[in-house]
Amino acid sequence: MSITARGLIMATVLILSTSQAHAWSWFGKDTRYADTRYPIVLVGGIIAFDDIAGIDYFYGIADDMRDYGADVYESNVSALQSNEYRGEELITQIENYLAVTGAQKANLIAHSQGAPTARYVAAVRPDLVASVTSVHGENRGTRVADIIRGVLPEGSVSEGLADMIAGGFGALWEMASGGPNANDQSATAVLADSTTAGMAAFNQRYPQAMPSSACGTSGQHSVNGVRYWSWGGTGVHTNLFDPFDSLLLSVTQFAFPSGVKHDGVLPLCGMYLGKPIRHNYNHNHADAIRQLFGLMGWETDPKTLYRNQANRLKNAGL
Repeated sequence: MSITARGLIMATVLILSTSQAHAWSWFGKDTRYADTRYPIVLVGGIIAFDDIAGIDYFYGIADDMRDYGADVYESNVSALQSNEYRGEELITQIENYLAVTGAQKANLIAHSQGAPTARYVAAVRPDLVASVTSVHGENRGTRVADIIRGVLPEGSVSEGLADMIAGGFGALWEMASGGPNANDQSATAVLADSTTAGMAAFNQRYPQAMPSSACGTSGQHSVNGVRYWSWGGTGVHTNLFDPFDSLLLSVTQFAFPSGVKHDGVLPLCGMYLGKPIRHNYNHNHADAIRQLFGLMGWETDPKTLYRNQANRLKNAGL
């Protein structure tokens, strides 16, 4: 055999073995990059849904992780309910996912109110949870809710009227998304849990992985066998063409005193949980889930952040 022929054979063997080890596809994607041991469950925040008319809450994120080998499920807990109520719904859904996959646990990646929802599950059913990742998580409440509570005092007629209107919207939202308990939505339950006082009470009941100080940047990384991570951002107006920026966040930003860093909805200090990844992305609260329809500024695409977190979970044996 000539030296050239031998060299070609060795090169071919090397390429094939490398392709097998890294599951390199013809398009250059490492299709095992996000192949975690346990399935990933995405958990949404207020007005959560899996998809409506083909539009995902986590816009384009689940499919991207699947392209890199992840087994991903998009949960569908109540749009307007308390953390514990949604947590109980999530427990049922996780049990169903595990029954389908045969896995023992799930990795929860949660946005906004999804963070305390996932934290509740990890606290009361740690046997079902391998990890919790908080993304722009509502872990200490928000002044936006405090201001709304001031306008709608607990037990007032105005609160009851607002709850009736919002509850009707929530029911329609649930029916559109095929979510659970369409007729049992409660805006007042969300409001009570989202105030700074409401989340302080929640954190007393379920303190796992919370930083010990009011603006601490890290908590316990592992509690009862569950690993905790978090990331966040401090962008507000990141894209002139994004309605979330111009219509919603332009109003909610005024809930925060000058100098307080926030993402338009939540304060930076409330986003930390467990082991911090990075919390100064130029992402606002909606950017974190690539809404509206992927309109964002010049910053890392969140798809990359979720994909990298899946790889981090994989490398941790999760």
